[in-house]
Amino acid sequence: MLWPPQGGEITDSELERTYDYPAGLDRPWVRVNFVSSADGAVSVDGKSGALGNAADKKVFALGRDLADVVLVGAGTAEVEGYRGIRAGEVRAERRARLGLAPVPPIAVVTARASVPPTSPLLTDTSVPLIVLTTSSAPAERRAALAGAGADVVVVGEHEVDLVAVLRALDERGLRRVDCEGGPTLFGALIAADLVDELCVTVAPALVGGDAGRIAHGPTPAIPREMALTSVLHSESALLLRYQRVR
Repeated sequence: MLWPPQGGEITDSELERTYDYPAGLDRPWVRVNFVSSADGAVSVDGKSGALGNAADKKVFALGRDLADVVLVGAGTAEVEGYRGIRAGEVRAERRARLGLAPVPPIAVVTARASVPPTSPLLTDTSVPLIVLTTSSAPAERRAALAGAGADVVVVGEHEVDLVAVLRALDERGLRRVDCEGGPTLFGALIAADLVDELCVTVAPALVGGDAGRIAHGPTPAIPREMALTSVLHSESALLLRYQRVR
């Protein structure tokens, strides 16, 4: 499906129906969002923002509107300058209509509890940060984050156990998972076969250089088969959505 037709526009309600999560979820559903250049680069000068156009940014914002929780790796959160999500940044009407909490929390994956207690993720947010870390992370860091208001969750001994991450989110009623990267977290989710959906924007640009790809990490025994479920286009960019075939 190529949508919208040449010269047409997709409405907000059509876009919501296209990107909404499956109804009646009984487990966490992991959607991963990325943007890539046409030659496969994940960033320009270390950041992904330069690759996205207005349509990509709209779908990115919609992902947060529709999610129970935003999942991100600590490295990506630092490089991209993340802060918490505030009430005015998500559409209250949409979230209320869908029965979602007013604001989705951000959940950061960090084996060493490396988020500073002074981070905007903690100091500039409407809802508490969730920190997903390990028992081997320095106890003083975990205590400092908890003292700064974070919900600190131990999900592994030396490495973050992503199955345990999803279990912890499920226990908190957070099943609509919007993963915003980075490549290391995405690669680990692929290796653990925990990706249900991939939304990737292909930007009409050739970046070259030494930029990485959207996923890296352990190679699974077999590739994870995906089915293309929608294709949108805007200003020569393609917005693709794939769903895991199970």
